[in-house]
Amino acid sequence: RGSPGPTPLTGSSPQALVDDTEDVSLDFGNEEELALRKAKIRHPLATFFHLFFRVSAIITYLFCDWFSNSFVACFVTILLLLSFDFWSVKNVTGRLLVGLRWWNQIDEDGKSHWVFEAKKVPTIAVSTEAEARIFWLGLIICPVIWTVFFFSSLFSLKLKWLALVIAGISLQTANLYGYMHCKLGGSKGISRVASRFLVTDVPK
Repeated sequence: RGSPGPTPLTGSSPQALVDDTEDVSLDFGNEEELALRKAKIRHPLATFFHLFFRVSAIITYLFCDWFSNSFVACFVTILLLLSFDFWSVKNVTGRLLVGLRWWNQIDEDGKSHWVFEAKKVPTIAVSTEAEARIFWLGLIICPVIWTVFFFSSLFSLKLKWLALVIAGISLQTANLYGYMHCKLGGSKGISRVASRFLVTDVPK
């Protein structure tokens, strides 16, 4: 019965352990998400086709004279590649690689509205850093290359290629413009469109 003195010491030691561990943050979820985000490629097929059509159009433009003497065949082939690139980047790779999307819609009054959407998704579902870098580099560099082609065709008086080069600049700049809006102000565009539809849906 004279031993109750040490009892508070044995009872206080677990409390001391709890206090020591409260300052330690063990967030395994964040580490897992960070590892997934730094993974190399999570959408290899989308990443491949994001670059395939636009790079193929540039290569075909540069070397089409080596394979064919027909200007019409070269023109149609390059235009098809540019069209495939525009569709795939606008509808597939932008959504998968960076979670962005833009489109045009017509409301009940027949007015056309451009919608720029930046999806708010959990971090674990966001694209990797490598995919985002590939997406933006391809989106920015290729229109610059077509702009160089424009001036080279103009100064070398290859006027028959100007229409094709202008088509390449227009299609790829349209995607660049759309995704820049999504990146910088997509949420504002969504809120404006949503508020517009809410106003039209309210019975008068």
